[in-house]
Amino acid sequence: MSKQVTAIDAEQFRRMVEAANEQLTAHADFVNSLNVFPVPDGDTGTNMSLSFQTGVERVRGAKETRIDELTQVLAKGLLLGARGNSGVILSQLFRGFAKGCEGEETLDAKDFSRALNEGVKVAYRAVMKPVEGTLLTVARESAEAGEAYANTSDDLLGLMETVYHAAEQSLKETPEHLKVLKEVGVVDSGGQGLVFIYNGFLEALSGKSINIKTQSVENLDLKEMAHEENYYNTSHSVTSEDIKYGYCTQMLIRLGDGPTAEEEFDYDEFREHLNGMGDSLIVVNDDEFVKVHVHTEHPGLALDYGQRFGSLTTVKVDNMRGQHDTILENQGKEAPKPVPQPTEKQPFGIVAVAAGDGVQELFQGAGATTVINGGQTMNPSTEDIVKAIEAINADNIILLPNNKNIFMASEQAAEVVDQPTIVVHTSSVSEGLTALLGYNPTASLEENGEAMEEERQNVTSGQVTHAIRDTEIDGLTIKEGDYMGIVDGDIKVSDSDLADATVKMVDAMLDEDSEIVTVIYGDEQTEDDANQIIERLQEKHDDIEFEVYYGGQPVYNYFVSVE
Repeated sequence: MSKQVTAIDAEQFRRMVEAANEQLTAHADFVNSLNVFPVPDGDTGTNMSLSFQTGVERVRGAKETRIDELTQVLAKGLLLGARGNSGVILSQLFRGFAKGCEGEETLDAKDFSRALNEGVKVAYRAVMKPVEGTLLTVARESAEAGEAYANTSDDLLGLMETVYHAAEQSLKETPEHLKVLKEVGVVDSGGQGLVFIYNGFLEALSGKSINIKTQSVENLDLKEMAHEENYYNTSHSVTSEDIKYGYCTQMLIRLGDGPTAEEEFDYDEFREHLNGMGDSLIVVNDDEFVKVHVHTEHPGLALDYGQRFGSLTTVKVDNMRGQHDTILENQGKEAPKPVPQPTEKQPFGIVAVAAGDGVQELFQGAGATTVINGGQTMNPSTEDIVKAIEAINADNIILLPNNKNIFMASEQAAEVVDQPTIVVHTSSVSEGLTALLGYNPTASLEENGEAMEEERQNVTSGQVTHAIRDTEIDGLTIKEGDYMGIVDGDIKVSDSDLADATVKMVDAMLDEDSEIVTVIYGDEQTEDDANQIIERLQEKHDDIEFEVYYGGQPVYNYFVSVE
């Protein structure tokens, strides 16, 4: 490499961060497609991209001229913007990177290598049980390669090239660490996201476009994998009708107005985000207003996104399939109305995360103080959770993430806020609702935590959704479009018929101690659909009590709990 770079300053680091953001944003859908399970909720790319963007936005507005100060700004933005476990780990990598930059106005090769390795140390400490073959492995092995290079040369450009190619190689080998990656035929999605970030760093340093080698194992057709990007955007709708996206959603946003206006409007980013939610997109704006028209399966998410930039002065949602007259009338959210906060401080506040207006109402009815709109397909950020906590007038806070991918953001939020806060590690909606049975307003925070953790373990959780690609996993041959029954995180059933798959899944969940089965149906099902399944189950299990509730959740046709 003829060109040499011996040091970088804050302005050069800004360019590196911007370039990394461009790469990660452009390839977020590809990273999503590397989801091990063939379900339409792969979100690693989305989480890493949104997390990184929050840090980048802080960097853009920062006036710091020292690289140690600027990396702190990036780390703080990533910390608050972190979504999902991948986003939290990414935030910890750059938190450690910033720590490694302390006292430095500029960075040379050894400084940069030290910062990378400090990031790895902090990220490994943040994960209770680090697993090799993941984002952590790619970060560690590439940082180690960079350290070896820095011991022989002071060329920072050469160091970054070494780190990037080592990350590529480490990513390629992730299936050798994790059997499930090799079985399904993908590399680790978080590791792939980090490779895109390092690609951006290298491009900014070299001034050249670097060809990205999207990785796979030998038995995967890369052309087919590239098409998986489309599934993330189109596979939420599985109907016999021609309409892929059933809700015509229109909104008029007054930019910068109202308490939800938290982000500066950028037309290209705004349009790109909404384009991933559906089709027939039209975005028109001037300095004061933005007018949006989009066909989508999840109007609530589109409206929530719009609120980040200002107040919704006009909202119109039409169900193009004719199932309902309307799902929203001049409202900016799909969520139920928030529970009024008491004027006097309460001993406890309970924050739950859930998607679907019916599911959210179930949580509020069971005692949740606040329900954050989100779940598997849209993980709330650390900052989202912090704001929800700060809005509650309570001495103590209990968090119910209801998804494993929200655990780390919840734990990070608990560390940031002033109120004593605990996380009850509910990994599903069923576990969250069951955990609330253990809540006692007269007990201490620690006692409630122990009781609710114990209570959540008394339920078996099932979810039914459709496959977005052909795959073989855990001995099951799954075809694209099949319905899968997932029990406590493992795919147990696959069938081309939704009702058959659901019945088979419930059969697999029952044992001699089972007493109650609760079925929560999603936004594409009706109560009649759910009752027909219950009737089939009652014929075989007449000693079991069955309950049916409307959930309105996206992606998952049914949530099922067995107690």
